Amino acid sequence: MKRFYLVGFLVLMAFDTLAQLSFKKAGDAALPLEFSPSWLWRVFAQPWIYGALIGYIGAFFTWMHLLRRAPVGPAFAASHLEIISVLVLSHYLFQETIGLPQILGCMFIVAGIACLALSEARDHGAAKPGENLADGTGASAAAR
Repeated sequence: MKRFYLVGFLVLMAFDTLAQLSFKKAGDAALPLEFSPSWLWRVFAQPWIYGALIGYIGAFFTWMHLLRRAPVGPAFAASHLEIISVLVLSHYLFQETIGLPQILGCMFIVAGIACLALSEARDHGAAKPGENLADGTGASAAAR
């Protein structure tokens, strides 16, 4: 099951990263901003806008599939790994600068994911064999 999570979150991160980078590239190509038929044509003539659509659709379906199986807390936190991948790839592709605040933010994201994953593993480790905490038949249901 851990391999499923790893592959699933890597796919989610790839789709999210594709969407964000494509949207940025399409936005750069859409300048100057004006609401007119020629501007709309210019936007939809860019292949990057379709990369953004594919990324958003792929991320949505991957996320929905992951939510059926993954614990919600760590899953939600891990879904924010794309912020780090977009930051790093934007540095290389768009020559954006990465400063101390961005590095600290990335470290907080990774630390938050690690804390949630450890607490989830500890909670599941405390369950007795045969108990399923996710569906309410575990110790937490007995305490209610």
